Amino acid sequence: MKRPIKRTPALAAAAVGALLVLSACGGGDIEQSGSDSGAGGDDSQASECGDVNMAVNPWVGYQASAYVVGELAASEFGCTVEYRDLKEEVSWAGFSSGDVDVVIEDWGHPDLEKQYFAKSGDGSAEDFGPNGNQGVIGWYVPPWLAKEHPDITDWENLNQYAEDFATSESGGQGQFLGSDPSYVQFDEAIVKNLDLNFKVVSSSSEAASIAAFKKAEENKEWLIGYFYEPQWFMSEVPLVKVDLPPYDPGCQEPASAADCDYPVTELKKIVSTEWADSGSPAVEVVKNFEWTNEDQNAVAAMISSDGMAPEDAAMQWIEDNPDKVEGWMPS
Repeated sequence: MKRPIKRTPALAAAAVGALLVLSACGGGDIEQSGSDSGAGGDDSQASECGDVNMAVNPWVGYQASAYVVGELAASEFGCTVEYRDLKEEVSWAGFSSGDVDVVIEDWGHPDLEKQYFAKSGDGSAEDFGPNGNQGVIGWYVPPWLAKEHPDITDWENLNQYAEDFATSESGGQGQFLGSDPSYVQFDEAIVKNLDLNFKVVSSSSEAASIAAFKKAEENKEWLIGYFYEPQWFMSEVPLVKVDLPPYDPGCQEPASAADCDYPVTELKKIVSTEWADSGSPAVEVVKNFEWTNEDQNAVAAMISSDGMAPEDAAMQWIEDNPDKVEGWMPS
């Protein structure tokens, strides 16, 4: 039997008590990014659960997953949850230093697994299984452009349109809009190895990429760039994916040789080995946590589009989805 979920009073109290506010674009190192406050319940519950240091990587979908799990742990078990605003590689470094317990959405880092997993590294981290999300990274154009020039969704036709994508930043070549430099991306290598007349120009953040694609659709501007799913923005502006040469295992190894599309990635949870062995009830919640792209998009839209605080959006989703939440609870 699963442990029954506490209803509105406890959940509402946690929502009010959660004092952490996270920017959508995080970054920095662990010392700079640690929170000074967290969500937690009464002292007796907190002593059972202890602290949960949750890394929050700089995209709103991750934020949605982190807060749903964190607020549930705080409201049900009195965990003291600290949300640490960190980029991907810095998050992994936190496993060995003790500053990070949970990375709730990993997009695949075999190099970091070698460094931190037991078989080949220091053993400070372990794979906790899929979180249910399917990650799709790729090259996208706004819907108006794919409709007026349907052949543009084939990479072999991109060079004939390169000058239409040119900007003041691309030096006469077509501009390809990259994203936050900390994300997994091979776009410069793909451009070079496919002999495309484009220059990668970073947008600097998820929010900036979204703004650029939204503007391009509204004003019928030429834009091609890096984007991904799950992503709430796709329901507002359904970007159209460009077909690159199909992904084949090894086609991005080494990264400088990448000449193919990105793979569909089963996103997963990575946790601190020490925390996994701590006996905290939150460990089983994280291990059991799985949801869909649509679930994540719903919470992310509440945060980004509706302007809700992440803890409020998380608590709203928890209240609206008791059956799914029940399945994450410890036996």
